Amino acid sequence: MAFTVNEINREQKLLPNATLGFHLYDTCLSIERLLKGSMWMLTGKQEPTPNYRCRSQPPLSAIVGDSTSTRSIPMARLLGLSRQPQVSYYATSPLLSDKLQFPSFFRTIPSQRTHALGIAQFFLYYMKNVRFKNRFGDDISFDSNGDPPALYTIFNLQVGAGGAPHSVIVGSFDVEAPAGQQLHVNQSAIRWNMQKTEVPHSACSESCAPGYRKAVQNGRPTCCFDCILCAEGEISNETDSENCFRCLDDQWPNEKRTACVPKVIEYLSYQEPLGVALSAIVTFSSFLTTAIWITFFKNRHTPVVKANNRELSYLLLGGILLCFLCCLLFIGEPQEITCLWRQPAFGVLFIFCVSCVLSKTIMVVIAFNATKPSSNMRKWLGPRVPMVTVSGCTFLQVLICAIWLLNCPPFPEKNMKLRTGIIIFQCNECSKTAFWCMLGGMGVLACASFVVAFLARKLPDNFNEAKWITFSMLVFLSVWLSFIPGYLSTQGKHMVAVEVFGILSSSAGLLTCIFFPKCFIIILRPEMNTRRHLFGKGDRKTQKMKAI
Repeated sequence: MAFTVNEINREQKLLPNATLGFHLYDTCLSIERLLKGSMWMLTGKQEPTPNYRCRSQPPLSAIVGDSTSTRSIPMARLLGLSRQPQVSYYATSPLLSDKLQFPSFFRTIPSQRTHALGIAQFFLYYMKNVRFKNRFGDDISFDSNGDPPALYTIFNLQVGAGGAPHSVIVGSFDVEAPAGQQLHVNQSAIRWNMQKTEVPHSACSESCAPGYRKAVQNGRPTCCFDCILCAEGEISNETDSENCFRCLDDQWPNEKRTACVPKVIEYLSYQEPLGVALSAIVTFSSFLTTAIWITFFKNRHTPVVKANNRELSYLLLGGILLCFLCCLLFIGEPQEITCLWRQPAFGVLFIFCVSCVLSKTIMVVIAFNATKPSSNMRKWLGPRVPMVTVSGCTFLQVLICAIWLLNCPPFPEKNMKLRTGIIIFQCNECSKTAFWCMLGGMGVLACASFVVAFLARKLPDNFNEAKWITFSMLVFLSVWLSFIPGYLSTQGKHMVAVEVFGILSSSAGLLTCIFFPKCFIIILRPEMNTRRHLFGKGDRKTQKMKAI
């Protein structure tokens, strides 16, 4: 203290026209002596007299207290009663430590650096924004708070060869250094617990990475925990997170479960391989059906086309073409219009096709039975039976679909719960009952056509279609019987793909079994497309074909 005060008084630039004085009292580490000394400084007498000041000198400007709070706080409370200024330089200054560097005029007595700097700072507290050079040439400055620039030396407590601890300089901090160079630490010089150079880890558990949460181990300290992966739909984006957080409904955790990302939207798209393949099949089948229709129309006066009611053949080819094209309503992003019409269009068109097949079969049976003696079946020959059959069956299916659309029309929806991490963009059929009633009507009609065609398959004639209709209905029923379990066991775009495949397969079965044999004769075996070959050698065959 004496050294510091003398240095300040001698340095005229510090406190010009002012001289500092001081009184020193030793607390001897005793609170009782500390309180007595405080009273001595207040009253100026050896015997303290509370509430009186008996000293002849001017009152003290301030009192520098003890370095520890145990003794400085009682002292501060006592001095506060007399409104005397309670400076404890250890408590008020960030620069008071053995680990600091000090201006050069304090370096002559190293053992007194801490006390000297604290006292100097206390006396210079009211000097604002001062900068000067001391007699040793060092720059001395203070900020607006009266504090000198922060200049720290970083020490690391290490154990020496003899087992005694000692401090080793491992770095420094200089607030006046250029940006980015203020802090310097020599990592290799640091010695951690057990004098190791590696940074020590927790003695119990490692930190939990993002994507995991901490689960405390029962009966063990809080630093002992297990790292548990966040549950499905949850993330954690911080280290040592205690909880995981659930993503929004339209989001899903990434692979590491550290962030929420938008869910994948799934539907049968034109851009994916499955959608492209189905679209290509639809396009090819449509062109093929159109080509067959044109071939039949150009050869409409030939015996092969005229046999077994060519008007029904035209209608059936048109219905098959529309069945192929209606598959396009199932591919692509679901829209209100496509969801509304795709199932009714499919159901009505297929009923129309199957009723055409049924009408052709009935006409085969009527034609062969009309030639029998005393048969009254001749009056049923002509377009009336096919027209009634096709119109009646189609009307019933239209009625079912109309009731369906009026009461509970299908609509597009984004199903976020059906599959984990995926939004299924689909058409909600709204009424499963109406959907299965539509398929049920189609199945009943197909079974009836199959039975009639099966019974007429052995009727004699070169152009008898009954056996080919039997094959087509067998293919048709096989496809849709296998469709039911496949449709019920799939979800999302695969369910749609199963239905599209069913439509394509059954339509192709009708086209192949009924029309390919005739196209073979028209294109590759024209010599068979004659009345002579049509009538054959027997009179019975001639009469039957004339009736047709």
